[in-house]
Amino acid sequence: MAGYVITLADGSIEQVDGADAYSQEGPLTTFFDTAGRDVVDAWASRVMSLRTTEIMMVRRSGAAPGPTQPALLVSKKVGIQPLAAAG
Repeated sequence: MAGYVITLADGSIEQVDGADAYSQEGPLTTFFDTAGRDVVDAWASRVMSLRTTEIMMVRRSGAAPGPTQPALLVSKKVGIQPLAAAG
């Protein structure tokens, strides 16, 4: 099952199972189940939301839909920076 592993500012780890997309919504980053569609739309189900300022890193887990796995690294100095996908 696809999902994400999120590292928070306090060093704790959150596992979000069943999510295949995420988006920032105001002060929160929300993880969605899009049921295999390529976009987050009105039919996508919200799985979990976390405060964006608390997220340090997001890693894809489980079966990836494509050849790469998205990852983000958050730095308080520079903001959100994409990491090179592991291949």
